[in-house]
Amino acid sequence: MVTSAPKPQLDLSQAKTKAIKENILTPRFYTTDFEKTAKLDLSSQETEFEVMLNEMRADYNRHHFIRDDSFEGSWDHITGEARQAFIDYLERSCVSEFSGFLLFKELSRKLKDQNPSLSEMFSLMARDEARHAGFLNKAMSDFGCTMDLAFLTKNRVYTFFPIEWVLYTVYLSEKIGYWRYIIIYRHLEKHPENQFYPLFNYFESWCQDENRHGDIFKVLLRSQTKLWQTWQSRLWSRFFLLTVFATHTLTVHERSKFYEILGLDPTEFDAEVIRKTNETAARAFPSVLDTENPEFFERLHRCSDLNLQMAEIESSSQPKWIKKLRKLPLQLSIGGHLLRIYLLKGIDAEAMRETVR
Repeated sequence: MVTSAPKPQLDLSQAKTKAIKENILTPRFYTTDFEKTAKLDLSSQETEFEVMLNEMRADYNRHHFIRDDSFEGSWDHITGEARQAFIDYLERSCVSEFSGFLLFKELSRKLKDQNPSLSEMFSLMARDEARHAGFLNKAMSDFGCTMDLAFLTKNRVYTFFPIEWVLYTVYLSEKIGYWRYIIIYRHLEKHPENQFYPLFNYFESWCQDENRHGDIFKVLLRSQTKLWQTWQSRLWSRFFLLTVFATHTLTVHERSKFYEILGLDPTEFDAEVIRKTNETAARAFPSVLDTENPEFFERLHRCSDLNLQMAEIESSSQPKWIKKLRKLPLQLSIGGHLLRIYLLKGIDAEAMRETVR
C-alpha cells in the first residue's frame, strides 16, 4: 500500500472542538433498543436477507480502499476558501461514516447470542463503514489534520432512536449517500478538469457499499409490516424523508463552495439528489414526497436562505442572548416552511408499485 508522508495534526483541542461542535446539521451518533432489534421477525424477507448476507460476505470492495500513487505529492496548491470547504466536507463525511460504524458494531455485539445472522450482517456493514471512515481520515491527513476518532467514541452525545426510526433513517442515509457519490463521480467523469484530488476516483465503487447497505435496510424495513402497511407508516415515511431532505438542502447550501470548486451548481445538485432519493424510497416506503409540487423546492430554498442568515448571526461578535433572540424568528420561519411542505399531499408509493405490476 502506498501512502503519503505523515502530516502534522491539528492541535488536539482544536480538533476536538471542530469534531464535537453540535448543530442541527452535524452528523450524530445513535443508539437503539438492542433487545427489541434482536427479536425482529425477518421471516417474510428471509430469502432476500440471505441474498444480501451472501453479498456482504463476498466483500466485493475488499481491495478497493487502498491508496495508490495518485495520492503522492503535495496538495498545497489547494488553498484558501476552497481548501477549507474540502476539509469541512471530509470532516463531516468522516464523522457520518464513523457514526454508522459505531452503531452497526454495537448492534452486532449485542445481537450475537440472540440473533446470529442479523449480528453478522451488522458486523459486515460495520466493516464497510470503518473502511470509509479510515479512508476519509487518511485523506484529511493530506491536508494537515485528522479526526480523533477515539475521542469521538468516548465523548460524543449519543441520541436514542427506536429501532423503527433507525430502519427508516439509515435506509435514507445510505440511499442519499449513494446518489451524492454517484452524481459527483459521473459529473467528474465528464469534467475531469475539476477533479482536484484522487479521492473522487473511488466514489463509483464506494457508492455501491452505500447502495448495498440501503438494500439491506429495505429488507429489514419491509419485514416489519407496521412500517409500510399502516396509516402511521405513511406519516412517518414522509416525516423522515422531509427531515433528511431539509438537512441535505441546508448542508449543501451552507457548504456551496465545495460543490462550486467541483464545477457543480449547488442548487441543481441538491435537487437532483433529492429527486433521485425520493424515487428510490418509493420502492421501500408506503408514501413519499411530491418533489414536483412547485412549493416543495421553493420552501426548501427559503429554509436554506434563512439558515444562512442564522449562520451570519452566529458568526457575529454579539452576545449569545442577542444572537438567540435574532435567530428565534428565523427558526420559527424555517419550522413553518417545513410544516407546509409536510402537509402537501404525498405520493402513494404502494399504489405506484401496483400500477407498475
